[in-house]
Amino acid sequence: MKRIAVLVSGRGSNLQALIDAERKGDLGGAIALVVSNVPGAHALERARLAGVETVVIDHRGRLREDYDRDLLSVLQERHIDVVCLAGFMRILSAIFIRTFGGPIINIHPSLLPAFAGKDAQRQAFEHGVKVSGATVHLVDEGLDSGPILMQEAVEVRDDDTADALAARILETEHRIYPLAVHLLCRGSLRLEGRRAILEVP
Repeated sequence: MKRIAVLVSGRGSNLQALIDAERKGDLGGAIALVVSNVPGAHALERARLAGVETVVIDHRGRLREDYDRDLLSVLQERHIDVVCLAGFMRILSAIFIRTFGGPIINIHPSLLPAFAGKDAQRQAFEHGVKVSGATVHLVDEGLDSGPILMQEAVEVRDDDTADALAARILETEHRIYPLAVHLLCRGSLRLEGRRAILEVP
Protein backbone atom coordinates (compact mmCIF):
# COMPACT_ATOMS: atom_id res chain seq x y z
CA MET A 1 0.00 0.00 0.00
CA LYS A 2 1.28 3.45 -0.91
CA ARG A 3 2.48 5.58 1.99
CA ILE A 4 1.14 9.13 1.74
CA ALA A 5 2.44 12.35 3.30
CA VAL A 6 0.13 15.36 3.42
CA LEU A 7 1.69 18.83 3.58
CA VAL A 8 -0.43 21.49 5.29
CA SER A 9 -0.33 25.08 6.48
CA GLY A 10 -3.82 25.90 7.72
CA ARG A 11 -7.12 24.49 8.88
CA GLY A 12 -6.80 21.18 7.05
CA SER A 13 -10.27 20.59 5.62
CA ASN A 14 -8.85 18.76 2.59
CA LEU A 15 -6.64 16.75 4.93
CA GLN A 16 -9.80 15.76 6.81
CA ALA A 17 -11.44 14.68 3.55
CA LEU A 18 -8.44 12.42 2.87
CA ILE A 19 -8.50 11.03 6.42
CA ASP A 20 -12.24 10.33 6.16
CA ALA A 21 -11.74 8.55 2.83
CA GLU A 22 -8.99 6.38 4.30
CA ARG A 23 -11.23 5.42 7.24
CA LYS A 24 -13.85 4.21 4.76
CA GLY A 25 -11.27 2.30 2.71
CA ASP A 26 -11.66 4.68 -0.21
CA LEU A 27 -8.24 6.33 -0.37
CA GLY A 28 -6.17 3.56 -1.91
CA GLY A 29 -3.21 4.32 0.33
CA ALA A 30 -2.30 5.07 3.94
CA ILE A 31 -1.66 8.54 5.35
CA ALA A 32 1.60 7.95 7.17
CA LEU A 33 2.64 11.51 7.90
CA VAL A 34 1.36 15.10 8.07
CA VAL A 35 3.92 17.89 7.82
CA SER A 36 3.22 21.56 8.50
CA ASN A 37 5.35 24.64 8.04
CA VAL A 38 3.12 26.47 10.55
CA PRO A 39 3.49 25.30 14.17
CA GLY A 40 -0.06 26.17 15.20
CA ALA A 41 -1.90 24.94 12.12
CA HIS A 42 -5.28 23.38 12.99
CA ALA A 43 -4.55 20.62 10.47
CA LEU A 44 -2.02 19.20 12.92
CA GLU A 45 -4.77 18.60 15.48
CA ARG A 46 -6.87 16.84 12.85
CA ALA A 47 -3.93 14.55 12.15
CA ARG A 48 -3.30 13.83 15.83
CA LEU A 49 -6.95 12.98 16.41
CA ALA A 50 -6.69 10.51 13.53
CA GLY A 51 -3.56 8.93 15.01
CA VAL A 52 -1.29 10.16 12.20
CA GLU A 53 2.30 11.16 12.91
CA THR A 54 2.90 14.91 12.65
CA VAL A 55 6.08 16.88 12.03
CA VAL A 56 6.50 20.66 12.08
CA ILE A 57 9.26 22.20 9.99
CA ASP A 58 9.06 25.96 10.48
CA HIS A 59 10.02 27.83 7.30
CA ARG A 60 10.59 31.21 8.90
CA GLY A 61 14.05 32.67 8.42
CA ARG A 62 15.19 29.84 6.16
CA LEU A 63 16.20 29.57 2.53
CA ARG A 64 13.66 27.68 0.44
CA GLU A 65 16.20 25.09 -0.73
CA ASP A 66 17.42 24.40 2.82
CA TYR A 67 13.85 23.97 4.02
CA ASP A 68 13.05 21.59 1.17
CA ARG A 69 16.15 19.48 1.84
CA ASP A 70 15.01 19.00 5.45
CA LEU A 71 11.51 18.15 4.20
CA LEU A 72 12.92 15.60 1.78
CA SER A 73 14.93 14.00 4.56
CA VAL A 74 11.81 13.60 6.73
CA LEU A 75 9.87 12.03 3.85
CA GLN A 76 12.68 9.69 2.85
CA GLU A 77 13.18 8.49 6.44
CA ARG A 78 9.53 7.43 6.49
CA HIS A 79 9.56 5.85 3.01
CA ILE A 80 6.86 8.12 1.62
CA ASP A 81 5.59 7.21 -1.87
CA VAL A 82 3.11 10.01 -2.59
CA VAL A 83 2.96 13.65 -1.45
CA CYS A 84 -0.38 15.45 -1.28
CA LEU A 85 -0.50 19.21 -0.81
CA ALA A 86 -3.55 20.30 1.17
CA GLY A 87 -3.45 24.03 1.74
CA PHE A 88 0.35 24.01 1.87
CA MET A 89 1.19 27.68 1.34
CA ARG A 90 4.67 27.23 -0.03
CA ILE A 91 6.01 26.72 -3.53
CA LEU A 92 8.21 23.65 -3.61
CA SER A 93 11.65 24.17 -5.09
CA ALA A 94 13.03 22.44 -8.16
CA ILE A 95 15.38 20.57 -5.80
CA PHE A 96 12.43 19.00 -4.01
CA ILE A 97 10.45 18.17 -7.14
CA ARG A 98 13.41 16.62 -8.97
CA THR A 99 14.65 14.67 -5.94
CA PHE A 100 11.49 13.26 -4.37
CA GLY A 101 10.88 10.76 -7.15
CA GLY A 102 7.21 9.97 -6.53
CA PRO A 103 4.08 11.82 -7.54
CA ILE A 104 3.33 15.15 -5.87
CA ILE A 105 -0.26 16.27 -6.23
CA ASN A 106 -2.21 19.38 -5.34
CA ILE A 107 -5.83 20.51 -5.18
CA HIS A 108 -6.55 23.98 -6.56
CA PRO A 109 -9.87 25.92 -6.34
CA SER A 110 -10.30 26.78 -10.02
CA LEU A 111 -10.49 25.10 -13.39
CA LEU A 112 -6.83 25.34 -14.26
CA PRO A 113 -5.13 26.79 -16.22
CA ALA A 114 -7.53 29.62 -15.35
CA PHE A 115 -6.89 31.56 -12.14
CA ALA A 116 -3.68 30.04 -10.87
CA GLY A 117 -2.10 31.25 -7.65
CA LYS A 118 -3.67 32.67 -4.51
CA ASP A 119 -7.33 33.55 -3.97
CA ALA A 120 -8.46 31.76 -7.12
CA GLN A 121 -12.12 31.75 -6.10
CA ARG A 122 -12.19 35.54 -5.79
CA GLN A 123 -10.24 35.89 -9.02
CA ALA A 124 -12.91 33.86 -10.82
CA PHE A 125 -15.79 35.71 -9.16
CA GLU A 126 -14.38 39.15 -9.96
CA HIS A 127 -13.59 38.13 -13.53
CA GLY A 128 -17.24 37.32 -14.05
CA VAL A 129 -16.94 33.73 -15.23
CA LYS A 130 -20.10 31.61 -15.33
CA VAL A 131 -18.32 28.37 -14.39
CA SER A 132 -15.44 27.77 -12.02
CA GLY A 133 -14.48 24.60 -10.14
CA ALA A 134 -11.64 22.56 -8.69
CA THR A 135 -8.61 20.83 -10.18
CA VAL A 136 -6.35 18.05 -8.93
CA HIS A 137 -3.01 18.27 -10.68
CA LEU A 138 0.54 17.03 -10.57
CA VAL A 139 3.03 19.51 -9.15
CA ASP A 140 5.81 20.66 -11.43
CA GLU A 141 8.27 23.54 -11.21
CA GLY A 142 5.71 26.15 -12.29
CA LEU A 143 2.83 27.74 -10.39
CA ASP A 144 -0.24 25.46 -10.55
CA SER A 145 0.97 24.41 -14.00
CA GLY A 146 1.40 20.63 -13.78
CA PRO A 147 -0.58 18.04 -15.75
CA ILE A 148 -4.22 17.77 -14.71
CA LEU A 149 -5.50 14.57 -13.07
CA MET A 150 -9.12 15.50 -12.40
CA GLN A 151 -11.47 18.48 -12.62
CA GLU A 152 -15.05 19.23 -11.67
CA ALA A 153 -17.02 22.33 -12.62
CA VAL A 154 -18.99 24.53 -10.20
CA GLU A 155 -21.62 26.94 -11.52
CA VAL A 156 -21.22 30.62 -10.63
CA ARG A 157 -24.71 31.81 -9.71
CA ASP A 158 -26.02 35.29 -10.41
CA ASP A 159 -26.63 35.89 -6.70
CA ASP A 160 -23.26 34.49 -5.60
CA THR A 161 -20.69 36.17 -3.43
CA ALA A 162 -17.02 35.28 -3.58
CA ASP A 163 -17.34 33.53 -0.22
CA ALA A 164 -20.41 31.52 -1.25
CA LEU A 165 -18.66 30.41 -4.42
CA ALA A 166 -15.56 29.45 -2.44
CA ALA A 167 -17.65 27.33 -0.06
CA ARG A 168 -19.22 25.35 -2.92
CA ILE A 169 -15.85 24.88 -4.60
CA LEU A 170 -14.47 23.56 -1.30
CA GLU A 171 -17.22 20.94 -1.18
CA THR A 172 -16.13 19.85 -4.65
CA GLU A 173 -12.48 19.71 -3.56
CA HIS A 174 -13.43 17.41 -0.69
CA ARG A 175 -15.10 15.05 -3.14
CA ILE A 176 -12.58 14.88 -5.99
CA TYR A 177 -9.28 15.00 -4.08
CA PRO A 178 -9.72 11.64 -2.31
CA LEU A 179 -10.98 10.11 -5.55
CA ALA A 180 -7.93 11.29 -7.48
CA VAL A 181 -5.61 9.99 -4.74
CA HIS A 182 -7.41 6.65 -4.79
CA LEU A 183 -7.02 6.31 -8.56
CA LEU A 184 -3.37 7.35 -8.37
CA CYS A 185 -2.54 4.87 -5.60
CA ARG A 186 -4.49 1.96 -7.09
CA GLY A 187 -3.54 2.43 -10.71
CA SER A 188 -0.73 3.69 -12.85
CA LEU A 189 -0.02 7.15 -14.14
CA ARG A 190 0.90 7.71 -17.76
CA LEU A 191 1.86 11.04 -19.28
CA GLU A 192 1.28 11.84 -22.94
CA GLY A 193 2.70 15.31 -23.35
CA ARG A 194 0.68 17.39 -20.91
CA ARG A 195 -2.10 14.80 -20.67
CA ALA A 196 -2.05 12.80 -17.45
CA ILE A 197 -3.86 9.47 -17.80
CA LEU A 198 -4.73 7.38 -14.74
CA GLU A 199 -5.17 3.72 -15.59
CA VAL A 200 -6.83 1.55 -12.95
CA PRO A 201 -7.05 -2.22 -13.52
